[in-house]
Formats: sequence, structure tokens, C-alpha cells
Amino acid sequence: MLASIMDRKWWIVDVEGKVLGRFATKIANILMGKNRPTYEPHKDEGDFVICVNIDKIKVTGGKENKKIYTRYSGWRGGLTQTLYAKEMELHPERIIFHAVHGMMPKNKLNAKRLKRLKVYTGPEHPHKTQKPVKLEV
Repeated sequence: MLASIMDRKWWIVDVEGKVLGRFATKIANILMGKNRPTYEPHKDEGDFVICVNIDKIKVTGGKENKKIYTRYSGWRGGLTQTLYAKEMELHPERIIFHAVHGMMPKNKLNAKRLKRLKVYTGPEHPHKTQKPVKLEV
């Protein structure tokens, strides 16, 4: 199906108190379109996902002080490592994107699919006109 003809649903997920990895797999499946009966791996048929309250997400096993996020700029000495707790204070949306990106296949459709993920720290979001359906994770 063409993307212009296909109807994409909008889902809203409240991640307050949820475990990061558990909900990231479910969101990745929706972005890929695995929840639809017409799923084919080579087609981009996924839906939109809105994540709210991401500043209240949980991790297990003491990962707040152990998990390290690494970025490399490509320049000499450009390696940046940040602990989970520090990243959560500064950029909580990066944690969600990183987790969902890790759950998705690494192919040409990956960037398109990740653009359909909308992440917000509070309970408010600007997508009320799309009438998102609440998703229980």
C-alpha cells in the first residue's frame, strides 16, 4: 500500500512507572507495523506513537548508576559517556529514542519509522487533533 492511501493510527502511551526495555519492545513493534495483520518486513506500515510522562520511567537492576550512554562525534577526543541518571536529568527523550532504536531492525526504513515516535516529558502533547487511542503496555 502507498503511505498516502494507508491510514496510520495514532497511539498514546503513558509510561509513568513502566520498565524501559519492556515498553520499548512494544513501541518498536507498533512503529514497524507488527500489530497489523498486513505486516511485511520490507514495507513501512507502522503507526504513530506518542509517549508521555517519560521523566517518570523506571529501570531495574540498579541501572540508574551503572548504565552508560556513549556518543562519538567522529573527531579525535570526541567520545562522550554519560550515566543514565545524568542523561535523564538533561535529555530524557534521548533515553527513549535510544531504547526503541535498539529494538528495531537496522535497515533503510529505520529513520522513517523513528520519525513517527513522539516523546514528551509531561502529560501534555500537541497531537490532540489526531485523536490518539490509549495503548495499555
